Amino acid sequence: MNLEIMPVPGIGHVSEGDDLAAMIVTAAPWLRDGDILVVTSKVVSKAEGRLVDVPADGPERLVARAEVLAAETARVVAARGATRIVQTHHGFVMAAAGIDASNVDKTRLVLLPVDPDASARALRAALRHRYGLDVPVIISDTMGRPWRNGLTDVALGVAGLDAIHDHRGEVDPYGNELELTQMAVVDELAGAGELVKGKCDQVPVAVVRGYPATPQADDGLGARALIRDSSMDLFSLGTAEARATGLAEAATLPNRTGATSPDPAAIDRAIATVGTTAAPGTVFTHVTDPAAHDQLAGTIPGWPVTANTLLLAAPPTPVDPFGLVRFGADVHRLRAALAAEGLPSTLLPPPPGTSATAALAL
Repeated sequence: MNLEIMPVPGIGHVSEGDDLAAMIVTAAPWLRDGDILVVTSKVVSKAEGRLVDVPADGPERLVARAEVLAAETARVVAARGATRIVQTHHGFVMAAAGIDASNVDKTRLVLLPVDPDASARALRAALRHRYGLDVPVIISDTMGRPWRNGLTDVALGVAGLDAIHDHRGEVDPYGNELELTQMAVVDELAGAGELVKGKCDQVPVAVVRGYPATPQADDGLGARALIRDSSMDLFSLGTAEARATGLAEAATLPNRTGATSPDPAAIDRAIATVGTTAAPGTVFTHVTDPAAHDQLAGTIPGWPVTANTLLLAAPPTPVDPFGLVRFGADVHRLRAALAAEGLPSTLLPPPPGTSATAALAL
């Protein structure tokens, strides 16, 4: 494969209502079928009127920008100081919802296109119907990456090209069947286009020539194919946000229901997890002897008849008010650790005549 990546200078200033297809063809009369057009989302947004007016500076500007960010945010993923990583209404996770204040008048902010896939489809259709050009279109924007410094361009909208090249089921030269490999080729092409567009050169369009892909008759699924489903997202929150969410959920842990016997190994793992952070002297006892379990259960008012396992929790001695607070936190950590193992529990009063201050039924 031999690729050419060519800038398209001469686009000039883009304003609301401008005809991007005409501007691109005028600036790149050499464009031909099979070329891949990589267009910066900012000029698409400008042409579509996705700009908002804000004060040029001062506290009022910060307030106005925060209001715009809130309107463009579906959920906050992480926040550190003034930085906000959010999920947009499109499903993209990015800093400040992609709101941009560069290459635009100081009294305006540029928002992402409402539907970048639709923008790509519209531009591709205009080039095909009015100029006879069959070219896939990528709408790109700059993003950071988790665990990596630096920025790169990625695809927000795509038309006429599969967003992902799925290698699953193929066999490598060593005879290994590929099981997970899915390449985000449109992100790679967007990054390639950025190499010749730059950030300060006012070159918002690039052409990639030579990529071996036959333009599709239809527009394909678009860039939405790149958005990971929430059920598959292992890192849906920032560290501090995930911790806060976990604590909030731990405050309303479900009580045990059903009669399935819990896995003793899972109970031991939960106890071991909490044991590393419990207050010195806090003791958790897993009652495994059936006779002892039945004897203790008979002394606890409201004992769930479906419970099969009993955990006793005893605080450090002697007990002081602060020690009881720490002990209460230890018991709740244990419930959270059990829940993480898939084991709901019910907090019960302690059996009379024992040193336990709390009992958990599982």
